Amino acid sequence: MECLQLSNRIKEEFLQKSEPVRLNKYLSEAGVCSRREADRLIESGIVTVDGKTAAPGMKVEDGQEVRVGKKVVKSKTEKTVLAVYKPAGIVCTEDKREKKNIIRFLNYPVRITYAGRLDKDSEGLLIMTNDGDLINGMMRARYAHEKEYKVRVNKEVTSEFIEKMSRGVHIRDKEKNLDAVTRPCTVKKTGKYTFSIILTQGLNRQIRRMCEALGYKVDVLKRIRIMNVELGDLKPGQVRELTEQELKELYGTVKERENAGISRTSE
Repeated sequence: MECLQLSNRIKEEFLQKSEPVRLNKYLSEAGVCSRREADRLIESGIVTVDGKTAAPGMKVEDGQEVRVGKKVVKSKTEKTVLAVYKPAGIVCTEDKREKKNIIRFLNYPVRITYAGRLDKDSEGLLIMTNDGDLINGMMRARYAHEKEYKVRVNKEVTSEFIEKMSRGVHIRDKEKNLDAVTRPCTVKKTGKYTFSIILTQGLNRQIRRMCEALGYKVDVLKRIRIMNVELGDLKPGQVRELTEQELKELYGTVKERENAGISRTSE
């Protein structure tokens, strides 16, 4: 009962909207221009709120769409949480020297970054956000958040392979200073050369290394779920904002585990 009450309180807190602010202040804090210049833009008629021409002195609140011309403006304090389908070949890095980095690829108007990587050769779901607290909560290994993948390998998936993958695999990499036994996980055969796997940890190239340790090579690896958020019908390169329900569940789970100090014994 206490956990349920905690969950409901967290969800209510998340859904609370901040107080409305004057539109010129909103534009200024978003980095568009000064308040005085914002007033001039509003008077010129090129600023719209929810598709309607803005009026001088009006106020706006979270959830309203503000545009200057065709460009959507978002407050720097407004949380943005996206589900992104990262195509194979795109790199999860902010390094500007990497031409195919995910930030340049998306070219999203709000400054966001990823909560958990996918290696260059893998594809599928990324959660990207400007909420540092959410990223920290999702990335803490001791909270054992689930991530689900679909995998195709180069030879037939056997019951022995499924059993060993499920139980945990000893993986080593001297160059990466990696020597670990993976946590037990849920693995199911889905076809002659395919299987699904649910991990609660995120070691570097973990699934590929697990397969290699058992004599297999990964041909295709796609992440289809992170916690309660699913890839769904997104196509490579597509982006969508999380729904209100997804946000409630995501923030609720992260906060509950932080507050309760949950740490799975399988860590």
